[in-house]
Amino acid sequence: MIEDLRAAARRMYDAFNTHDHAAAAEIFTADFYSHPMDTTGPESVTRSWQRFHETFPEARVVVEDMIVEGDTVAVRTSVHGIPDTQPPTMLEMFRVRDGRIAELWGLSSLRRDS
Repeated sequence: MIEDLRAAARRMYDAFNTHDHAAAAEIFTADFYSHPMDTTGPESVTRSWQRFHETFPEARVVVEDMIVEGDTVAVRTSVHGIPDTQPPTMLEMFRVRDGRIAELWGLSSLRRDS
C-alpha cells in the first residue's frame, strides 16, 4: 500500500518534469480537488502545468522528502530551472484514492507577482 501511494506521487512529478500534461487525466481522479487553486478535475492541473511551463520551460521538481501515512502522502520538493532564484521549496500533501490523487494541499516559497 505504501509503495502504491509513493508511485502515485512519482507519476505526478515525472509527468510534470517531462511536460506530459495529458497524463493528469490518469494521475488525478475525475473529482480531484486542489485546495491551493480552489479548482476541481484533472483539467485544472493540466492548465496549471501548461501555464507554469510556458513561464518556466526548464522547471523541474526534485523530491527531497516523502512521508506516507494512511492514504495521505506528504512531500517536500525543490523547484529547479527558474532563472535568477534559489530553488523554491514546495510542501504538498495529497490524498490518494484507488491509485490516483484525489485531493491536494500545498505551500510554496515561490514568489508570484500579480
